[in-house]
Amino acid sequence: MAGHSKWANIKHRKARQDASKGKVFTKYLREIVVAAQMGGGSEAENPRLRAIVSKALSANMTRDVINRAIQRGVGGGDTDKVQENTYEGYGMGGVAVLVETMTDNLKRTVSDVRHAFTKCGGNLGTSGSVDYLFTKRGELSFHDADEDKIMEVALNAGAEDVINQDGTVVVITTPYTFGAVQDALETAGLKADHAEVTMHAATQADINDIEQAQKIIKMIDMLEDLDDVQNVYTNVNFSEAVMDELNQ
Repeated sequence: MAGHSKWANIKHRKARQDASKGKVFTKYLREIVVAAQMGGGSEAENPRLRAIVSKALSANMTRDVINRAIQRGVGGGDTDKVQENTYEGYGMGGVAVLVETMTDNLKRTVSDVRHAFTKCGGNLGTSGSVDYLFTKRGELSFHDADEDKIMEVALNAGAEDVINQDGTVVVITTPYTFGAVQDALETAGLKADHAEVTMHAATQADINDIEQAQKIIKMIDMLEDLDDVQNVYTNVNFSEAVMDELNQ
């Protein structure tokens, strides 16, 4: 899951994410195929393809597997029936949720997504109900790095901003300049600890109740487990007290 603030570090999720690596690879491959089909097989000329390939490589997917997926997309075929849809809704505590899907069966997908929301005390909203809270952008994060050097290289390469979040330097780009900025930084010997094109929430929903937090986590887990779901974004921000309980 992306766009989800502090709780990316919750311990119990790490083992769960490792266990579902095969499912993650399947989702990456699907997105690579669709991106190549829609925008061509050149990573240099197709920012969307470049971004998902970068993410797949970071997850240790082999270049041969990626290249075969790109060729499938360029050649067309069974991806013709795949549709992309984004669902919007709210979780417990007013947490805004965006769910990006790729599916060949819209009825199945919307039913499964709605079930995950309602099962965990949330509700599926209408188009536009939370989308306005999010902006698509590239983010590259560096820990214990030279902020001045990162800023100089990133801004010269076209980055929109460079900010410091509690000691972590974050470079912000548009989705289209993400690849060029990443290349410039790596050429300068600055490899990001984490890099992706994500959906950034303009405001956060603070959650201070452990029961609400557990319901939100369960909902996101259910959504991410769905085969048709590619990405889940939220604006949740768990308090330090909640984080401590979740990490126990």
